Amino acid sequence: MSEGINVVLAPEVITTLWGIPITNTLITSWAVILVLFIIALAIGRNPKLIPGRFQLLLEWLFGFVYDYIAETLGSRELARKFFPLLTTIFLFVFTSNLLEFTPGIGSIGLFHEHEFIPLLRSVNTDLNVTLMLAILAFLTIEVTGILVIGAWKYAGKFLNFHSFIGFFVGIIEFFSELARVVSFSFRLFGNVFAGEVLILVVTHFLPVIAPVPVMTFEIFVGFVQAAIFALLTLFFIKIAITEAH
Repeated sequence: MSEGINVVLAPEVITTLWGIPITNTLITSWAVILVLFIIALAIGRNPKLIPGRFQLLLEWLFGFVYDYIAETLGSRELARKFFPLLTTIFLFVFTSNLLEFTPGIGSIGLFHEHEFIPLLRSVNTDLNVTLMLAILAFLTIEVTGILVIGAWKYAGKFLNFHSFIGFFVGIIEFFSELARVVSFSFRLFGNVFAGEVLILVVTHFLPVIAPVPVMTFEIFVGFVQAAIFALLTLFFIKIAITEAH
């Protein structure tokens, strides 16, 4: 215990490419994309007309999610457009959280000036990643609202000059819209980073019994956070395409 617990908030830079810093979280995110790509190829390479159990399970899951999106948005056409985005967000976030528990994450690395730098690090412990996901979701929500109900009606949600109270409600709504970027990014970052710190502390003090149940719980938390991120994006899209009353 003399060595203590080393918690690093910012991702470590492994190298630079054309002046662009390559961090360990960036390398892990490439690994996540590669894993998802390989799984997509393996599953979609040879679909059968008469599906087996595994293919039937996948078709049921995707059908359930698609129907839920269509029911929420009130349009199967909109569901067809947003289904790929929402499922990709969920799969990327959940796979990133799941990869955190893969052997080698955080333990394989190199030494630089007597300091150990892990080659791979959990993706969502990097605020840059969660912030970019939040900005992507925010832009999707705003652009969808403008395209579906029109720029003038969408602006009317925030610029209401019909009454004094309505004007201030619109201003509050505008700032709450901007606050989504912060809430989206910090919710995911905070939960995943806190989980990683919790595992470090538990492993340090109770290395034999505690890590397995804590990691199991963190896998569940990772699933919940991925689902929340995708569901909130869906619900805010629904709000954006609903005209103000």
